[in-house]
Order: sequence, then structure tokens, then C-alpha cells
Amino acid sequence: MDRKSKIYIAAFVVLILCFIYIKSTEKKKINWFPSYVSTHKIPYGTFILDKQLPKLFPSTNIIKSYQPPFLYLKDTSIIGTYFFADEAINFGKEEFERLMKFVNRGNDVFIATHGINIDTLGFKTKRIISENFKEKVFFKFKNKAFKNKEFTFDRDFNNQVFKKIDTLNTTVLGITGYVNEENKRTEEGIDFVKFNYGEGHFYFFTFPELFTNYAILRTENEQQTANVLSYIRSDIPIIWDAYYKSGKSKIKSPMHYLLSSKSLKYAYYFVLIGLLLFLIFEGKRKQRSISIITPLKNQSLAFTQTIANMYFENQDHKNIAEQQITYFLEYIRSTFNISTAKLNNDFYKKLASKSNNNVEFVSKLFTKITQIQIKNTITDKELIELNKLIEKFKNNFNGK
Repeated sequence: MDRKSKIYIAAFVVLILCFIYIKSTEKKKINWFPSYVSTHKIPYGTFILDKQLPKLFPSTNIIKSYQPPFLYLKDTSIIGTYFFADEAINFGKEEFERLMKFVNRGNDVFIATHGINIDTLGFKTKRIISENFKEKVFFKFKNKAFKNKEFTFDRDFNNQVFKKIDTLNTTVLGITGYVNEENKRTEEGIDFVKFNYGEGHFYFFTFPELFTNYAILRTENEQQTANVLSYIRSDIPIIWDAYYKSGKSKIKSPMHYLLSSKSLKYAYYFVLIGLLLFLIFEGKRKQRSISIITPLKNQSLAFTQTIANMYFENQDHKNIAEQQITYFLEYIRSTFNISTAKLNNDFYKKLASKSNNNVEFVSKLFTKITQIQIKNTITDKELIELNKLIEKFKNNFNGK
């Protein structure tokens, strides 16, 4: 090996080492993923709430359940308040019936999540959107003990309110909405209710972010968290649901596990660099004849069919829908030069005018997209309906 080659190799190795050093010492970006896991210290984890609950309820037994409620509540002797907090929770029919029996025996269930649509109890929600970016959200309790106390939240979130409730058995505990620069309310709705069922109660709350580390650490909001938790009984155990959490650890592959650890990741990089250097030096010593390789055939169609069959066999309709929504939003940005950061009425009007679609149809399409995004799973019927709406949108634009 000549001197020039050695200089190039040395420079390459130095560059790789510098890159690894910079990446290993750079400031870690804030992770805003809505995990709601009690061991996570990221902004939308619930580590602080997990540590503060024993202090807020010193005489109450706090139990963590890592099972789905359907299995955990098989034992009918269990008593307590079942506490759920997550971005989106979708109970099965039999599972929710078991929760209803649990409440009917004199227990409570507290559910904090976006989009609580429970036909069994007559509850449906809808999303409210501010008229412009200068408006701010507000939260207010109906309880006279918290009179004149309003709270706000400084990050974007899916603000849901109840559009349908069972008025005979429901007590409204809190409201939310938006106020403009003149401190006038432009949108308002119910976000916190108590529902009497049998000998117990259901509590439904559409702002789960209130229980995250980020919300509790903000001085102006920590009292709001305490106010909401004050509705939980202290004379029976609190059952903390650790099963329905968006941030549960899921090791999908050995490589995923390897790259999820900072130490293992950089050890992996060093091994790759070592192998690269080995190949360079060995390649200079031992040159073997290169055999003629027949060009690969175009297998694009076969590959597409294989991937489609894999999705069909797994029945992962939610994943397919998420991919389709992502491609559709990119299609809007690239075709109509419209930002998809805020999906509000102005966006619907602008998109309708540019795409040869009416505003009502565009609003219907994005309402369907929002409903799918807040669910953990969807049916093949919902996936087909989404595809038909997107295809109709594109056909209208193309004049078909």
C-alpha cells in the first residue's frame, strides 16, 4: 500500500471517529411522544404522577395492573377505582361490559383519553378547533370550590368535547374551549363528566395530557391536576392501568433492540468500521477474479405483491391506513402547495378551492382521517371507506 492510500485511510478513520464523538456528546432532542408510561421521564410520560399519587393518597393502596381489564377483573372480589390515562383507548365490547359490571358493584372507573365514544352509555365526542393561532385554550371546573379558576395549555393537542351525553345520569364537572385576544370565548364544550351507573360511577375526561410530566411541572397547571384527582375516592384502592399505554416497550427485532441502546449502538458502529478496515487491507493483499453477474430482473411487481400479501395476512389495517394518510398529506403538500400543519376550516376551504372538491366533502374526509388516527385498531370496512374517500378526492381533482 502506497503512502497516499495510507493517508486517505487514516483521514477516513479520523472522520468516522469525530462523527461518533460528536453524535455521542450532542444534546439529546426532546422526545414529545405521548407515552403515558409511569417509568418514562419524557414530557408526555407519567413518572411524576406515579411518584406523587402515594403522597396525594397516603392511606390508599395503589395497585398497577399490567393486564387488560378483561383479564384483571375476572376476580369479582376486586374493589377500587380503575384509572386509565392514555392518548387513545379502545375497549372491546366484552371488556367494557366487564368494566360496567365492576362499576355496578359499587366501584369507580376513571378514563382520561381523547375521543371517548361509548354508545353503550350514550357518550360521543367531537373535536373543537380554534379560529386562529392567536386564540388560547381554557379549562374550567363547574365545582363551586374551584370557582373563577381557569387553566390553559401551551402546546397543540387534540381538544375533544362531548357532543352527546346521557343527561339523566351525568353530572358535568368541567368545560373547555378557546378565547380570543379580547378574552371572548369562541368555542366551548364539556370535557369532564361523572356518570352514575349502578352503585358506582364512571368519570370521563378528554384531556389526558393533564397527567403528564410536562403539565404537572408547570406551576399554573399542577393545581388543575390535583383538582381532577380530588374526585377519586380515597377509601378504596386505586388500580393504575399500565396495559393501555402508547409508549409500552415493544422490541420488534434484534436490530431494534441493538440500536435502542446508546452504548450498544456505538459498539455496533465500531464493529462495522473494523470490518470495513479489514476488508480494505485484505482486499489489497488478496485480489480474486470477479465473476460475471447476470443483471437482476425487475421484480418490482412481485415485490409489491409480496408486501401486499404480508399486510393482508397480518390484518394490520391501522398501519396501512397510517401509511395511506401519510402519503395523502404529502400528495396535498406537493400538488397544491398547502401546509398540512393545521387542519382547520381555513385549510378545508383552501384545499377545496384548489382541488375541485366542495368544503363539505373535504371536511368529511379529514374527519374520517382524525377518527382513524385516534384509534389503536380499525376494521377492514373503515380502511376501505378511507380509501374510497381519498380516491374520490383525487378523481374530482382530475375531472373524472
